[in-house]
Amino acid sequence: MMRIVGILLAAGRGSRFGGDKLLVPLPAPPAGVPAGRPVGIVSATHLAQALAEAIVVLRPGDHALAAGMLAVGLATVECANADKGMGATLACGVSATRDADGWVVALADMPWIRPVTIASVAAALAAGADIVAPAYRGRRGHPVGFARRHRDALIASGGDAGARELVAASRDTLTLVEVDDPGVLRDVDVPDDLGSLP
Repeated sequence: MMRIVGILLAAGRGSRFGGDKLLVPLPAPPAGVPAGRPVGIVSATHLAQALAEAIVVLRPGDHALAAGMLAVGLATVECANADKGMGATLACGVSATRDADGWVVALADMPWIRPVTIASVAAALAAGADIVAPAYRGRRGHPVGFARRHRDALIASGGDAGARELVAASRDTLTLVEVDDPGVLRDVDVPDDLGSLP
């Protein structure tokens, strides 16, 4: 059985939001989760529901968020160089799970992605896909799955682009899974993004 690990990237500073957006309560219930639960914890809950193994990558000293992540079943990994960008955070996560057969990389500020969508990305990886992403009405979204052969490239990734360049360079081997889930396109960048459900 293939070991597909979920990696939740949660080490950003939320500068555009004006603070730690991952602990801000959601005003409306996403995908069956009660309103009032924090953005990042809902994202973690969905990842944990979809995958047998998942970790979250955090900034050092982010104790409140770490406690919430542990409570929903995610192991925590501190990334000492998280301020270097999403690529550095991703590299920390893949390095911590380097023996996996593949990774489903999710963003902690996307709480509206349904667990079934995450599971469909993992299933495509397990079936032999190289790089996988969900698509809603023809638009590619998150999370993105990567096969084991991309491990070294993911560990070498850096900056805010993360794995974007790797995905762009692999268009020919990218598998899109069409889903009825607008949450794959929706994140929380500014407070107004916390409005009504899509």
